[in-house]
Amino acid sequence: MDSSRHQSQARPNLVFILADDLGYADLGCYGGRAPVSPNLDRLAAEGVRFTDAYANSPVCSPSRFALMTGRYQYRLRGGAEEPMTGRARGQQHLGLPPEHPTLPSLLREQGYRTALIGKWHLGFPPHFGPLKSGYGEFYGPYGGGVDYFTHCDRSGTHDLYEDEREVERSGYLTDIISERALNWLQAAPADSPFMLSVHYTAPHWPWETRFDEAESARIRGAIQHTDGGSVETYQTMIRHMDEGIGRILDVLASKGLAENTLVVFTSDNGGERFSDTWPLSGKKMDLLEGGIRVPLIARWPARIPPGGVTAQVAMTMDWCPTMLDAAGIAPAATHAPDGISLLPCLADPAQASPRKVFWRMKYRAQRAVRQDNWKYLSVDGNEYLFDLSRDARERANLASREPGMLDVLRQCYQDWAQEMPDIPAEAGFELVYTPKDMP
Repeated sequence: MDSSRHQSQARPNLVFILADDLGYADLGCYGGRAPVSPNLDRLAAEGVRFTDAYANSPVCSPSRFALMTGRYQYRLRGGAEEPMTGRARGQQHLGLPPEHPTLPSLLREQGYRTALIGKWHLGFPPHFGPLKSGYGEFYGPYGGGVDYFTHCDRSGTHDLYEDEREVERSGYLTDIISERALNWLQAAPADSPFMLSVHYTAPHWPWETRFDEAESARIRGAIQHTDGGSVETYQTMIRHMDEGIGRILDVLASKGLAENTLVVFTSDNGGERFSDTWPLSGKKMDLLEGGIRVPLIARWPARIPPGGVTAQVAMTMDWCPTMLDAAGIAPAATHAPDGISLLPCLADPAQASPRKVFWRMKYRAQRAVRQDNWKYLSVDGNEYLFDLSRDARERANLASREPGMLDVLRQCYQDWAQEMPDIPAEAGFELVYTPKDMP
């Protein structure tokens, strides 16, 4: 065997599984109170579980910009949309620029097969799309939430595509995504490394399980956020996703690929209205911990010891440099990552490096910094300081007791913000809840 083929076979396969709006404590391995995740719990037992992992944003699209680029989403105009909704259709400035280096484009340049199965949410054709940003194959919706049976968005626009061709397909979307991922893996050649992104829409609203096609018919595909749903429905939606993930893991094992495949599971932001985020407070849209802290599990038997738990602070954007590092590929010299490689922590979960990370949100003028166990939070001009090691629920404001630390973190935020483009005044914003939604 020649050395180039041996090197190709030695490089790991990469499977990145992304849930949508999953709460920090929804899974059993994170203390979940319902048996919804036996396969993800198994994945955690066979790999490493992060206790202090974060999404780059408390809403969908911005976190996906960070995942794809390895950089703070604020560096790109599209990353200022919170989230990117149907108003982005046809817009030339609201999307992931095709010329920007991405995780799949850099991998593909070095011989990886790449595919995205599931939600894109980074801009619409003809200007943007997965095939323009490094994926060799795509199957899923271009936009955000869609009905699980009609596959239409809130405006009633059908949104299911194979590559750049609209397709009609009957069935429950979570199962369709799982089945398509299984088929792709079954057909994967043994002598070529691959990156497979499986981006579920579950458990994002509308609140529909596999057995709720009648609910879809009732709302006539005009998906509803607050009309309907329950904790039981939400938990069943997670269980459907978990079943598909279990089948993906089984295929990797049956093909002899599990040992040298890095599998990562996380969520694009914190939990929604029916999710469990205990002991955290806040939900999606908030820079409180419940809006940004997410489950994160990684398994790679060749490199990660089983049963690990780490307090390493990690963010969505870290997976671009981490997976490139795992594949022996350098980031683009023209676009230095803001994220870090987590490989040292994956190999030794006890090895947690000090970290300083930042967030900002147009909604309610939110801004936040985490440095070690300290967190600075500003909401509507009100400032808070929390010691997360003692108060993960963020109930004890230490701003007046620790004015020196408050000053330090406030200045850290201001210095960081100077490096980021301003949020454009015209940047769109969509409320997840309106005042009439909640008591």
